[in-house]
Amino acid sequence: MTKGNINVSVENIFPLIKKFLYSDHEIFLRELISNATDATLKLKHLTSIGEAKVEYGNPKIEVKIDKENKTLTIIDQGIGMTGEEVEKYINQVAFSGAEEFLEKYKDTAKDSGIIGHFGLGFYSAFMVAEKVEIVTKSYKDEPAVRWICDGSPEFTLEETADKSERGTEIILYIAEDSTEFLEESKIRELLLKYNKFMPVPIKFGTKTHTLPLPEDAPEDAVAETEEVDNIINNPTPAWTIAPSELTNEDYMKFYHELYPMQFEEPLFNIHLNVDYPFNLTGVLFFPKLSNNLNIEKDKIQLYQNQVFVTDEVKGIVPDFLMLLRGVIDSPDIPLNVSRSYLQADGAVKKISSYITKKVADKMASLINENREDYEKKWNDIKVVIEYGIVTEEKFAEKADKFTLYPTTDGKYFLWNELEEKIKANQTDKDGKLVVLYASNADEQHSYIQAAKDKGYEVLLLDSPIIPHVIQKLETSKDKITFARVDADHINNLIKKDEPVISKLNETEKESLKKNVEESINDSKFTVQLEDLDSSDAPFTITQPEFMRRMKDMQATGGGGMFGMGGFPEMYNLVVNSNSEFAGQILKTENADEKAGLIKHALDLAKLSQNLLKGKELTDFIQRSYKQLEK
Repeated sequence: MTKGNINVSVENIFPLIKKFLYSDHEIFLRELISNATDATLKLKHLTSIGEAKVEYGNPKIEVKIDKENKTLTIIDQGIGMTGEEVEKYINQVAFSGAEEFLEKYKDTAKDSGIIGHFGLGFYSAFMVAEKVEIVTKSYKDEPAVRWICDGSPEFTLEETADKSERGTEIILYIAEDSTEFLEESKIRELLLKYNKFMPVPIKFGTKTHTLPLPEDAPEDAVAETEEVDNIINNPTPAWTIAPSELTNEDYMKFYHELYPMQFEEPLFNIHLNVDYPFNLTGVLFFPKLSNNLNIEKDKIQLYQNQVFVTDEVKGIVPDFLMLLRGVIDSPDIPLNVSRSYLQADGAVKKISSYITKKVADKMASLINENREDYEKKWNDIKVVIEYGIVTEEKFAEKADKFTLYPTTDGKYFLWNELEEKIKANQTDKDGKLVVLYASNADEQHSYIQAAKDKGYEVLLLDSPIIPHVIQKLETSKDKITFARVDADHINNLIKKDEPVISKLNETEKESLKKNVEESINDSKFTVQLEDLDSSDAPFTITQPEFMRRMKDMQATGGGGMFGMGGFPEMYNLVVNSNSEFAGQILKTENADEKAGLIKHALDLAKLSQNLLKGKELTDFIQRSYKQLEK
């Protein structure tokens, strides 16, 4: 038997490991199973190059709970260790066997999938165990050994006859404050969280399997059952398989494996696969989003060689793609020692750019392959595309190929198609192309109709970040401006060099404006007289495009220098000086009657803009009923 002290640089590293090294104690199981996977994959590699003269077989990793003895055991059938290797790899903290292995076999082990970036992984066991025992037998013809440590720097190491099969058993004697890790439900939860897609089968108990009945079995025959290994993971998830070997059904099955509580099918997927200048695989899914900006649930998961790391992928995945779901797996993403946090690195920026390009290319191919289907899905994907246009310059540069602009009539245009369609009719007297849009087809119906009566196209842009998208388009494209249909009277939104006929003289106009201003006496409204068609509405309420847009941008985060405080409610009251009602106001001599007419017309205009609420709405309804009784 050998006794000795572990080569550590502080008197007792284990309390430090327990307290500081890992923020989350539960990841000890991930680390130990990662080590077991490494050991198995090392053996696979050594047998494949002829260095290990043993049969690889069909190895698995087994996790066992013994409540009576308060132990949790992880067993692998991998490479194993000799006494000398235990002395070296276990007793020299932060000296990673996997790192050395990769260095030695770097030319042949490139694709062997070995996880071991962190030499301290094994010692995470002491976060939950008061004593740890290793029983291991190397694939080499050497005796098995047993290593025991109780969490102090002292250890014992001796040969043992208790193990005849190659591989390693890690036995954790669970501490009193960690007995939750002796519960089957807790261990199953952790295995499914961290090890669901590990490349080596993981056995956790057994399950009953019903055998199929033979074809000629009698009707009352009872099928036999047998106990089989309960393999808790899927060693070959979709992202590890070539896209050419996968069907759409395979991708859907994988999606529901990732997110068991998601019952809706995703719209489509993007398979990622690159090996230069970095290694990255994965599958991203576009879920049905509509105008939903909630990204807290069912997020993209980050793996390293099929080991779950985190679902906090900010920095690796561009912000606008955080709305997607799926998996990214890369051994080249630098993490801190506990694998919990991403570290800033040039490779990460390259990965982010690659993902952005891949998504843009996928969008372009989808619209080219089946425009009709893409249009049907637009409502569910537009938020991602629009968010990308606003936040990612490289994505915005490609976006004209696949960004759709729907109209209130249900037609869809790409930008070049839209320009071609509206340039003849919607270019104003200054040569600027005016793109009209509505954000709510029902609430802005009368304004939309007024624009359509002039032969104008009105887009329906209703996602939460449209004000930001519009701002971006206006700055990146020449001589265009966007105007919501209720931002002003339609004649003012697209100004043309057309003669204006006025029924009232300047004195009458001044009198009309004064009458209206005195009657409404509301600082929210700026009265604006316009010589419109006599059939146009007498009063129209509009909200200036700039003020309303800044207010909308503030609501979704933004608004520049105005972002610090709330915007006041400000509206224009457009009075049609050519309407019969304008003449009626001027002819009415009784001041109260005149004020009543103006107030009623204002209420009607407010009603059309959904601005008449509360007591004002109640008073308007009662007043209207009284007029019916006259």
